[in-house]
Amino acid sequence: MKLYSGDLSPYSARVRMQIYAKGISDIAIERPAHFGTPKFREDNPIGRIPVLDIDGDLMPESEVIAEYLEEIYPAPSMLGANPRETAHIRTVARIGDIYIMNNMFMLSPQSRAATRNQGIVDLLAGQVVRNIKALDRLVGKDGFACCGRITMADCALVPGLFLVENVLPSVGVDSPIPTNANVAAYWAAIQKNEHAAKTLAELHRGLEDRREMIRNGTFARMMEAAAAAQAAADAQATSSAVS
Repeated sequence: MKLYSGDLSPYSARVRMQIYAKGISDIAIERPAHFGTPKFREDNPIGRIPVLDIDGDLMPESEVIAEYLEEIYPAPSMLGANPRETAHIRTVARIGDIYIMNNMFMLSPQSRAATRNQGIVDLLAGQVVRNIKALDRLVGKDGFACCGRITMADCALVPGLFLVENVLPSVGVDSPIPTNANVAAYWAAIQKNEHAAKTLAELHRGLEDRREMIRNGTFARMMEAAAAAQAAADAQATSSAVS
């Protein structure tokens, strides 16, 4: 199997951390050759990473991949010892994935926008601040998100909190992590975990690469080329359908 991934993709990071924590050694992790092109979208209609390639059978969506890996590599388990523990793990993971990471993912373009849309910033950053407060009431107080050990909840929270810490200040919003004591303690502790630390090192590497591409104009040119190629492919498909 192959996991198509990217250093800065928080959703990919979620799956990578799970792979590291479970000690899975037979999944190659690589960046897809055609990412951002019409070819990639043709093969992967959602058009995003991660994608798990199972001998040519392509599986998208980080949560689906995570659950699949948990089924085919059940040990060590990253779910609970009973259904109630598993439900709690999945609840905290959903906070990391949907309520934090997804809002941060949609907010991140504002950090490089020539003219920032303050309405978007206020809406999405406000949701993140609110949901960090909710997380503060649910996160574990022993250095892990749940159950006193690495679980799928940690895999979702680590990239989510990375985005909070690194993206919110770039749009003029203070990180809410320091003002939520339980989240702050968790964040300080989990970064010392070897699997989280490895994942965070990759995220930081991806962030520095992205910042350099933005500074030298490479990122803007790449996005323009990708948009033009997709528009041409869409026009060709429309023309073929009409004829």
